[in-house]
Amino acid sequence: MLRLPLRSNPGLMNWFYGFKPPERGTIVLGHRRVYIVPSRLGLLFGGVLLILLMGSINYALALGFALTFLLAGAGLAGMVQTTRNLARLAVQAGRAEPAFAGERALYRITLASEAAFDRPEILLRQSASGAECRVDVPAAGATEALLAVPAARRGWQPLGRVMLETRFPLGLFRAWSYVEPDCRCLVYPRPEPGALPPPAPSRQAGGARAHAQGSDDFSGLRTYQVSDSPRHVAWKSVARSDTLHARSDDMLTKQFAGEAVAELWLDFAALPAALGLEARLSRLAGWVLAAERSGAHYGLRLPGAELAPARGDAHRSACLEALALYQPGAGAVPGGGMTR
Repeated sequence: MLRLPLRSNPGLMNWFYGFKPPERGTIVLGHRRVYIVPSRLGLLFGGVLLILLMGSINYALALGFALTFLLAGAGLAGMVQTTRNLARLAVQAGRAEPAFAGERALYRITLASEAAFDRPEILLRQSASGAECRVDVPAAGATEALLAVPAARRGWQPLGRVMLETRFPLGLFRAWSYVEPDCRCLVYPRPEPGALPPPAPSRQAGGARAHAQGSDDFSGLRTYQVSDSPRHVAWKSVARSDTLHARSDDMLTKQFAGEAVAELWLDFAALPAALGLEARLSRLAGWVLAAERSGAHYGLRLPGAELAPARGDAHRSACLEALALYQPGAGAVPGGGMTR
């Protein structure tokens, strides 16, 4: 396989392999996109055949000729089967779930075949990182491959070029093809572990304001209000009363004493400038995760944009996405409902 000239010239590599990245939709590996060369075992096998042929000619061995041509025919049949294992295979990239910097991003790639035969031992390898996995594709079916690629830095990380390789069935030949699907993964900043900043009455990062009762320990009963959750109604007390004539004024609600739900503003500008951009984003990412675990209503402020206080998985994802895509001087970050 040619390595240095092709790898040093992306344009030449695209021309050689017959496609221009990124490739959208379903990619079908035509015969012209499948390349095949003898493996090391195949070269050794060819050398043995050459020795057998020379010995058979020298000693005029009829059985030697028969064995030589039988093995050569098996090798040629194996070469055809190796090519067929990749040819006309359909490749489609799926959605990649977001990951944190320093972890591994999981890219889903679906391999499908309409042929009436199995396609075993297909290796997928990401060219940049060397991450690989091996799958078998059933006859007239599909299978999903997971490529765990290291997420080096925050932001959008494209999948890049992926090689599909097979040496089935005899291992004498190596067939391969390249694809570069239009697939990318959102990488969040690496979260810095640590507790949330102490509550403060100011509107700076970490300023907290209790606005609701906690739900840790039972502390008593109070009069029912329309906004109360049905889960907190003292139903046993209601059951002891005349349920047919019970009114909302007679209903009681359980009160719980515990950690209050807090409202936090996580402010980029309140962090020390000496930390640097990436360190400040990492600390904010750690605060977002900690605030979500604590059940607080938290908002995020970045230069030029902010996310209003809320909580839940959608809000957590929006805050982390804003941190992942933040660029100094770029204004509002796309996605996540940013407001100026």
